[in-house]
Amino acid sequence: MALNTSAESPLPVGEVSRLIGGWIDRLGAVWVEGQITQLSRRPGAGVVFLTLRDPSHDISVGVTCYRQVFDAVADVVSEGARVVVLAKPEWYAPRGQLSLRATEIKPVGVGELLARLEQLKKSLAGEGLFAPERKKPLPFLPQLIGLVCGRASAAERDVLENARHRWPAVRFEVRNVPVQGVHAVPQVVQAVKELDAMEGVDVIVVARGGGSVEDLLPFSDEQLVRAVAACRTPVVSAIGHEPDTPLLDYVADLRASTPTDAAKKVVPDVGEEYERVRWLRDRARRCVQASVEREERGLAHALARPSMEDPHRMIDERADHVASLLDRGRRCLGHHLDRASSELTHTHARVVALSPAATLRRGYAVLQKADGHVVRAPGEVGPEEPLRARVAEGEFAVRVDGAGAVQETGTVGGDA
Repeated sequence: MALNTSAESPLPVGEVSRLIGGWIDRLGAVWVEGQITQLSRRPGAGVVFLTLRDPSHDISVGVTCYRQVFDAVADVVSEGARVVVLAKPEWYAPRGQLSLRATEIKPVGVGELLARLEQLKKSLAGEGLFAPERKKPLPFLPQLIGLVCGRASAAERDVLENARHRWPAVRFEVRNVPVQGVHAVPQVVQAVKELDAMEGVDVIVVARGGGSVEDLLPFSDEQLVRAVAACRTPVVSAIGHEPDTPLLDYVADLRASTPTDAAKKVVPDVGEEYERVRWLRDRARRCVQASVEREERGLAHALARPSMEDPHRMIDERADHVASLLDRGRRCLGHHLDRASSELTHTHARVVALSPAATLRRGYAVLQKADGHVVRAPGEVGPEEPLRARVAEGEFAVRVDGAGAVQETGTVGGDA
């Protein structure tokens, strides 16, 4: 219920604490799961004090229980163990402190943990976080590698030494974080996000050495899996040994069996690349040499052709052919001209023989009227009608007398 308070009528601290305690007292008992981070068993004390922490979040709560409650599980429960407790929330009014009063404690067994991880794995796979098409390819030669690992750990040494041995120029941006325990998940997630946001980081390696199932639990945490899935930078998982398969292996873009294997997969070997470059260079040289030799053979074959050995030979052959055709053309034209000249001479002779001039040379004359018409009959002319008489050597004027006879009046013209 909301309280009616104001700056003029505030509630005392004790009253507020008492009210909070009243509200909390109305809460029933709940089952709570967490990891024990602190355990205090004072000799002779009837109460045991524990601190229960959420491995995925930076949240802790104090737990108290009677000694006989804890003694029932004292042989299998210690700091770092995951437990489930049945507890009722309590409020300690003098200090304003919340705690849990446990009436039953149960350790979480490995089998139960694995069953929960399998269920979480199926749930995340159903969301598509493990799909192969989501995985990003690693760059061939990363210039800057982000490394998340434990401080001064064997995993850090293996990655750094092997990577620099393979490619001495490679650079690292290292984030040392807890890799097991209650503080591991938040700090690993923070380190991954920092490296993903950093310009120049080409790939992120999350590395840890081997350990028990409980030790590797932080790398199967849902919060870490989702953080890696959201990264824009390729992530390599190098957790534990070959048989270890935390959920991080499924969501990472590449899984390495060990930290050493991660170094081999992230950077190429400079010696191997040098040999590959040398082999490719030799192969390219052989290809170019074979191409040049093939072209040389083709050129030699082309130069061996008659047309290339004696380029003027074809011209000379064509020149002789042209000269032959020209001579043949001249002969044919001469024959045609001679034949045409002979035919023209014969035709001219026939024309001359049949022409009116030839007839006139034999003594005949052609009488023409003044209008040029030829007189063919005596009845075509009248008395005293002037006519022209055309003979072989020219023409002259004549006149028809009264009796119908033709009289010469004078020479009109003649041939030269």
